[in-house]
Amino acid sequence: MGIKEPSFTFGIEEEYHLVDLESRGFAAAPAALMKACEDALGKQVAPEFFRSQIEVGTGVNRDFKAARAELGGLRRTIAEIAGTFAMAPIAASTHPFADRSSLETTPKARYQSLAKDFGGIGRRLAICGMHVHVAIEDEDLRIDLMNQVRYFLPHLLMLSTSSPFWQGEDTGLKSYRLAVFHELPRTGLPQRFESFSEYQRTVDVLTRNGVIEDSTKIWWDLRPSGRFPTLEMRVTDICTRIDDAISIAALYACTLRMLWRLRLSNQKWRSYPAFLIEENRWRAQRYGVRENLFDFGKGTLVPFAVLVDELIDLIAEDAAVLGCEREVKHALNIATGGTSADRQVARYEKLLADGASVDDALIGVVDMLIAETVAGT
Repeated sequence: MGIKEPSFTFGIEEEYHLVDLESRGFAAAPAALMKACEDALGKQVAPEFFRSQIEVGTGVNRDFKAARAELGGLRRTIAEIAGTFAMAPIAASTHPFADRSSLETTPKARYQSLAKDFGGIGRRLAICGMHVHVAIEDEDLRIDLMNQVRYFLPHLLMLSTSSPFWQGEDTGLKSYRLAVFHELPRTGLPQRFESFSEYQRTVDVLTRNGVIEDSTKIWWDLRPSGRFPTLEMRVTDICTRIDDAISIAALYACTLRMLWRLRLSNQKWRSYPAFLIEENRWRAQRYGVRENLFDFGKGTLVPFAVLVDELIDLIAEDAAVLGCEREVKHALNIATGGTSADRQVARYEKLLADGASVDDALIGVVDMLIAETVAGT
């Protein structure tokens, strides 16, 4: 008897930086701000590693339009409450110029423990991301699809980039966040596993010896969730524009469903060495949508917009079933029009060309991020 079709329900988690509306630098959330957010949003909001960060999460969704409305409401509520404290959230994976040295770790046992474990690396973690959970109820199927969908992680990263700046410097990377995050242990691409039990045995080596408490301290680009029966995609930067976030979530869910369909026909996506996938991951991190990615089937570099167009065709049936054809097609708009990282750099260069100082140009980038974070919500 075959494996029952997964539900492919999904949820989205987003992390935001909080900035001071006067200086545009980092702003530590006072206890009153967090309480107001929790009173308004309940368990859908939580503090993050630093006090200048805040996390939100949607509920379990089947409909992408409903998910957009819910995520928009979360962004809008955080912005409205933060505004009463002369602060604002920005949906960008790094702050364009703020100095991380003044950041305070959130006074919560988990984060204090992580800060102790990470040492000096932890003091660099002024980064935010977006995580997308998709329900794959069968455990072995979850691992099988994890093995296959790794191929597409660079594509999703490329569509999400929002961290070109670090402490006032244009790094030349479109996702500097990954450079920071990769300093931590247990990050990067997951290895291939033959079964869920093999995955569990591997994790048990660390938990049994007290190295980690549980699998939530594994921070791969993609992982079986330690809390839900989901496959959690974690490689992406946070998208400044909400439509981009929903598009990436839809693309990820549909790609998983396409891989499940292949399995029904006793087929699967061809396996490629992690070495090659990591080369595409680097190209996405460094260059973003303006450059090419490898099509390993063809063995050549291909314009990214062409790959996105091909992927949209590949998952068309799945987008129709999941009711997200419009959201999936929006990925081509991102591929041709650019991501937040592209807009940030363009804004910075335009302000400099118009005679602004470096400091004022960076403030102008923050102002753009403040506006785009809540636009259309």
